[in-house]
Amino acid sequence: MAKAATATAYTYKGVDAKGNVVEGEINSSNPALIKAQLRRQGIIASKVQKKPKPLFGGSKKVKPGDIAIFTRQMATMMKAGVPLVQSFEIVADGLDNAGLKELINKIRDDVASGTAFADALRRHPLYFDDLFCNLVASGEQSGALETMLDRIATYKEKTESLKKKIKKAMTYPIAVMVVAVVVTAILLVKVVPQFATTFQGFGADLPAFTLFVLSISEWMQANWFFAFLAIVAGVGGTLEVKKRNKNVANFFDKLALKLPILGQIAYNSIAARFARTLATTFAAGVPLIDALKSVAGATGNVVYEDATLKIRDSVATGVPLNGAMRVSGLYPTMLIQMTAIGEESGALDEMLGKAADFYEEAVDNMVDNLTALMEPMIMSILGILVGGLMIAMYLPIFQLGQVV
Repeated sequence: MAKAATATAYTYKGVDAKGNVVEGEINSSNPALIKAQLRRQGIIASKVQKKPKPLFGGSKKVKPGDIAIFTRQMATMMKAGVPLVQSFEIVADGLDNAGLKELINKIRDDVASGTAFADALRRHPLYFDDLFCNLVASGEQSGALETMLDRIATYKEKTESLKKKIKKAMTYPIAVMVVAVVVTAILLVKVVPQFATTFQGFGADLPAFTLFVLSISEWMQANWFFAFLAIVAGVGGTLEVKKRNKNVANFFDKLALKLPILGQIAYNSIAARFARTLATTFAAGVPLIDALKSVAGATGNVVYEDATLKIRDSVATGVPLNGAMRVSGLYPTMLIQMTAIGEESGALDEMLGKAADFYEEAVDNMVDNLTALMEPMIMSILGILVGGLMIAMYLPIFQLGQVV
């Protein structure tokens, strides 16, 4: 079967049956079809052209959160009995994100041409991973696509919510450091030199601490741009090397687990992702061996990814899941016990779902506590930096007053 042409946004202008000038926007594969459609509505089109793209911000980036919303909307449409292709059209028409609308229209065209929903999604691996596509395929094969979409939507929503909590926990300390560095740099480049000019007329030796701060200020005035470039290049280079080098990624992932407070947040979030992903895939009827492969990629940490793959190999040889988890020595005791109860009772997906809820709530509470803890820490760090600089600048003045 030939593939359907991709729909494009067109604007039109014409005259209706009463002689009134009408204009609007419509999606179609070519202008001829638009003119024919308008004629059926009693409109004679005088002008049909492609909708011009805005100079700035024409196509917005499609984020994982957008995919979660799209999945929830599709699940709602399917549960309401709306046909699949029509569901795509309804969802796309209500979107403001041009990039997401284009993506959905491409999937709709593929499905309309006879391609399976899961196969249409696999053509866009940047937005739909193997786990997403495999679950959709399972839903199509079992005839329960609407139920599967609902499960996927719940999974994506929970996952994105957890990611936001982790980002919130990481953003706060980074913001503190950035503010501290910026404030200190401004003082060294703009404020300290004013004091240095004053000190030149003292005719006395300056304290060692003051000389140290003045030397840093002189260096900053001469090299602040290169220092800024070095910081940007260092951060950017480190992130790029982490993506390309597994050993470097291993190092940072291990380091993240050892950090105070943040390490415990990362530990609980990994446990939550492990439980949530395994509960979703297992409930969807995916064999445990295949489910563990998907879980490995969803942990978000190289250390736990390797550990999950080893667990998968152990389970393949007949070792119970909870036993393989216990041997790894990485997973929390409560999660292992919940897994054991689930295996014994035949309700593994339900027990893992409860475990995921517990660890997600634990992450939420720890992030809130971290936020409350960081507020006095911000004041302390800024107080030490700014106060230290001010002491260094006023110390010679105090000493001069004592001499007089």
